[in-house]
Amino acid sequence: MPFLNTIISKLLNIVFPVTCVACGKNGAYVCLSCISEFPPAERESAKWIFPVFDYRHPPVKKALWLLKYKNKKKLAETFAEVLYGKLLEELSELSIMENFRSPILIPIPLSKKRYKERGYNQAELIAKELIKINNLRHGVDLGLETGVLIKPKDTEHQARIRNRSERLKNIIGSFAVKNPEVIDKKNIILIDDILTTGATLTEARRVLRKAGARKVVAFTVAH
Repeated sequence: MPFLNTIISKLLNIVFPVTCVACGKNGAYVCLSCISEFPPAERESAKWIFPVFDYRHPPVKKALWLLKYKNKKKLAETFAEVLYGKLLEELSELSIMENFRSPILIPIPLSKKRYKERGYNQAELIAKELIKINNLRHGVDLGLETGVLIKPKDTEHQARIRNRSERLKNIIGSFAVKNPEVIDKKNIILIDDILTTGATLTEARRVLRKAGARKVVAFTVAH
C-alpha cells in the first residue's frame, strides 16, 4: 500500500503539480530556499509566546491559508520542521533558567462544529509532526496530549474581530480541561498556527494553569 500511495502521489503531482507559494517552482508548497528567507516575527508579543515568521509576508499568509482551509496537510510537516528548531533553541534556555523540563505539547483545539466543517485541526497536525521529528532525532523528553484541552463552546472566528477587547470577550470561557490529572504540575507547550492579539493563547493558558499546569508557554508558526 505505501508503494501504491507513492505512485498515486507522483501521478497527482504530474497532473496537478505542487508549486511553491513564493517562487512558483514545482515540488513543494514552500521550497527550502524560500522558507529560509521568510522574514522572522518582529512584532511584539508576550514573553511566553514564541512565533517564528512574520504573518504579514504574503507567502507566509498564503501557506498558512492553504494548510488551514485547503486541506494541504503536507505543509504541517514543513512548518513543524521550522518550529522544531525554534522549540529546541528556546527549551535549552527555559530548561536551565526556569526548570522547564519534560514538557507536553498541547495543540489549540477546535470546537466540534469547526472540526466537523474542516475535517482536521491544523495545530494538531503540526504538533504530531513535531513529535515525529523529535522521535526520529532522539531529541528532548517531549510528550503530546490532544484530548486534554477541549473547546466545548463554539465562538466566532477571532480573525473577524478587529478589536482586542472584543476578541478577549469572545474567547473567554470557550476552553475547558478534561482529565486535569494528566497536566497536574506539568510544563505545557501550546501549539498554534497564527498569533494575532494573543487572546486565544492567553485564555488557553489561563485555563490550563487553573487546572494545575506548572508553567505554560506557546509556539506559533507566525505573528
